[in-house]
Amino acid sequence: MALDSTGSSVHNRSDSLPAAATAAAAAPQANWRHGVSNERFAHLIKIAYRGFSRGLQMRLKKYSILYGHWTLLRILWQTDGITQRQLSEQARVKEPTTFGALQAMEKLGYITRQKMGKQVRIFVTPKGAALKQFIVPAAEEVNSLALAGIPQEDLAVARRTLLAMIENLAADELAWLGSEAELLAAEAEEGRE
Repeated sequence: MALDSTGSSVHNRSDSLPAAATAAAAAPQANWRHGVSNERFAHLIKIAYRGFSRGLQMRLKKYSILYGHWTLLRILWQTDGITQRQLSEQARVKEPTTFGALQAMEKLGYITRQKMGKQVRIFVTPKGAALKQFIVPAAEEVNSLALAGIPQEDLAVARRTLLAMIENLAADELAWLGSEAELLAAEAEEGRE
């Protein structure tokens, strides 16, 4: 900070950049409710997800961990020794995406891949296991920040509601898949006639 000829403080451009950046980042969030008060649940959930993700990504960056690696490590800490396909299914990502992430994680020393018969299984190394003590608390911190000030009864209702939404959408997906399978079978039958 500089002083003018009267001794009053004067902010130069370099002093005000962090404050300006902070203000710019806060501006859209200051009146976020105005724009989404009547928004669809899907959009609100997406906005909340992005907030959770950004909060966690900022914390993971401190440990040089990529968000995608966190997703896979979290699963591997619970089910070490699964196949790439099983990991992809549990993470709900395509196998080529998982393959690329696993290559990078292996180079970083977080996992090893071991051929067992016809299958390749993935195991967390001690280095990968050690990350848990840093990044699980980071994820818990983001969760706590997001839920701060919300009464327990509201959280219980929100949890029940989200679980019901997940079940409804899973049932819808199964119905669509069943309809597609029936349509394909009917088209195949017509082709044989």
